[in-house]
Amino acid sequence: MMLSAQTIYEEIFDNDEAFRLFCSIAASGEAQGGWENGRIAALVPACLDLAPKIARHGADEDKHGRIFTALLRKRGLQPVPVPADTDYTKRLERIGLGLAHSQLRRDEKLSEYQIVAYLVHSRVTEQRASEQMRALRKYAGSRQDISRAVKMISNDEDNHLAYCHEELLRLASTGHAGTIRHMLRATALAEIAVYRDVSQAVMAHLGRILHWPRPKAVLLTAGIQAVYRYERLGGWRRMVSLQEPARRNALGGPVPRQRERVP
Repeated sequence: MMLSAQTIYEEIFDNDEAFRLFCSIAASGEAQGGWENGRIAALVPACLDLAPKIARHGADEDKHGRIFTALLRKRGLQPVPVPADTDYTKRLERIGLGLAHSQLRRDEKLSEYQIVAYLVHSRVTEQRASEQMRALRKYAGSRQDISRAVKMISNDEDNHLAYCHEELLRLASTGHAGTIRHMLRATALAEIAVYRDVSQAVMAHLGRILHWPRPKAVLLTAGIQAVYRYERLGGWRRMVSLQEPARRNALGGPVPRQRERVP
């Protein structure tokens, strides 16, 4: 039994039902992020000069959702409902990470503390997104349609991560350093547990579609647990460091057009 990230992705890419679930989960998460960032951009106080960057972040995420949906349609497939246990963004919200949707639906300007919480949440989750897209770029291989799409998304995710570093460093220099350090640590430790649980749920759903034998499913679960243990013992620290990014003002360009969405 061959078991590697490469062979797992190849199985997913080769099977229509597995690919449909995989892209549906990705498209749903990206579209959700697009809506959230769009609402946050509308609620940011003008004095913080962040709204255009957050709006561009939201438009990028919205675009990513459309890209994953387009990959499905290119194969003659339609999105499927996302199983609740695989919904990364909703599970993060449920444990209090990021800004609650009830807050975003109100037309009340966000406080500076809430903006810090949003950027901290983005710093951690964009680290995850950047790493996942880099992995997908590697495993897409010669599948040109998937490879082109993932390369575009990966570049955007790296821009988002750079922007989070830059804005958090700016806020740290204005007196929020202690709050940011505390929030980053708590958010990273909570995120790695959610990521473990979502990863296990996704693999369970894919395993049923692909008819994986029990030993294979057990090994994959053990691999996910091993990643979690590594992250819990210290790997989480990569998600909380802040440094001046090589890409400066990564989201400073014009805001792409974003479609209106209601989650």
